[in-house]
Amino acid sequence: MSVDPRHVLITGASSGIGAALARRLAEPDRRLTLLGRDTARLLAVARDCAGIVETISVDVCDEHAMAEVIEGAFAASPVDLVIANAGVSGGDARTLMAINVQGVVNTVEPAIPLLRAAGRGQLALMSSLAGFRGLPNAPAYCASKAAVRLYGEGLRGKLGQIGIRVSVICPGFIATPLTANNPFPMPFLMSPEAAADRIVAGLAQNRARIAFPRRLYWPTLAGTLLPQTLTDPIYLRFGLKE
Repeated sequence: MSVDPRHVLITGASSGIGAALARRLAEPDRRLTLLGRDTARLLAVARDCAGIVETISVDVCDEHAMAEVIEGAFAASPVDLVIANAGVSGGDARTLMAINVQGVVNTVEPAIPLLRAAGRGQLALMSSLAGFRGLPNAPAYCASKAAVRLYGEGLRGKLGQIGIRVSVICPGFIATPLTANNPFPMPFLMSPEAAADRIVAGLAQNRARIAFPRRLYWPTLAGTLLPQTLTDPIYLRFGLKE
């Protein structure tokens, strides 16, 4: 990475993209703080990682617990890169919103004053290509990822003035436990490892939006210009996720 973080904090690090990022970023002289709800799975990921690795079992929806964890991580060693990755893709709309949106806020907000004090650092927020349009087969998920995308885009302009870099990550379909039961086709499905490679490369370049694969990204953007009367019947053919 052109900007070399010495300490990286990742939420949702026990599986999927979060675990792949932990393994991809692990180096002998780099410190990782891995957060998740499943202690056993976090420890399994940690065993695959070189360097100093700390695992912390915490619920991202717990505002006060997250603030304590973030502050403790910075106190142990200044954090250079915070990846707010934890999320779910289905289920009850209230729970989904709490994890995907409030969980990101609970990760980012405690980190901002600490990064500001250091005058440097980087935030990465996990959105999705689904965050560009409200789809009838996943309305709450799309809404949650749209909120994260807009939050991150706004923070980039605000925090860039004080030396804090912010990137929004917008993956397409990734082969993780979250997508395993999707009842519809998933074009250009990628492995978590391939996704982690693209994310790390984008963060190194300080890209505002790390969206991939391009073969799905550009059609997604084009689809936002079409009327819902045309697109909704197409999406509904693929079945309902929620």
